[in-house]
Amino acid sequence: MKYGDKIIYMEGIIVDFDDCSVSVDFKGRLGFLKVPKRMLITDYPLEIGLEVAMNMSFVEVLSDEVNEKYLSNIQKNKDKRRNMNV
Repeated sequence: MKYGDKIIYMEGIIVDFDDCSVSVDFKGRLGFLKVPKRMLITDYPLEIGLEVAMNMSFVEVLSDEVNEKYLSNIQKNKDKRRNMNV
């Protein structure tokens, strides 16, 4: 990383969840994040409205080259979804 890492403590509210993921709105209009449920640490049953917190850093672009493998997979998934909706 070219820049020094600055960890930022962020709080949010669970606004949605399903069998696979949890959606969080950050307080202070700092954005929205959807993460796999397996990434959530909790001792409590999930409910909409629960407060969550995390330490977060800035997202940094690593290079100007596109990862063709991931780009191809994204396109295949988009095509598959489009064909299912037809």
